[in-house]
Amino acid sequence: MATNTAVSEIANRYATALFDLADEKGLLDEVAGDLSRLISAIDESQDLQRVVRSPVLNREDQGKAMAAILSAMEVNDLTRNFVGLIAQNRRLFALTDMVKGYLDELARRRGEVTAEVTAARALNETQIKTLQESLQSTLGGKVSIAHAVDPALIGGMIVKVGSKMVDTSLRTQLNRMQIAMKGVS
Repeated sequence: MATNTAVSEIANRYATALFDLADEKGLLDEVAGDLSRLISAIDESQDLQRVVRSPVLNREDQGKAMAAILSAMEVNDLTRNFVGLIAQNRRLFALTDMVKGYLDELARRRGEVTAEVTAARALNETQIKTLQESLQSTLGGKVSIAHAVDPALIGGMIVKVGSKMVDTSLRTQLNRMQIAMKGVS
């Protein structure tokens, strides 16, 4: 547990520093977009996950790999320099937490609520927009969607907003039926 706390503290310090720099330069949205695309790329690539998390790779190799990826993604200089710095400081293992901290602070300052949506399949833009509009009317404010895919859900989705969760996944419904069937026999 101490390790998670240490990672959170590191991530918060870096996220706050990046947020302040991006705010000062008027690049809050651009950096947020860059970071979101980078995290999506990491989530989708096992090779990239290894680059970020491997203690075997030295800082130079991690830095070169991340520089090449960021160049291909055409991110802005602030994002490139930030990721280069955390690679140089051997902090890539905390990148996901740093991005989450940055995006959370951006949402907080805008009065937005983030809904964490996990679906069995990737949602298209129309589905995300419909879900976002529904949540906004229910919650009465701005809602941003953090979307993840978990094929193990089989179908449906899980929506978390703060401490509230709605689980309409097929996996959960099947588990409930299995438990109910055990009680019948």
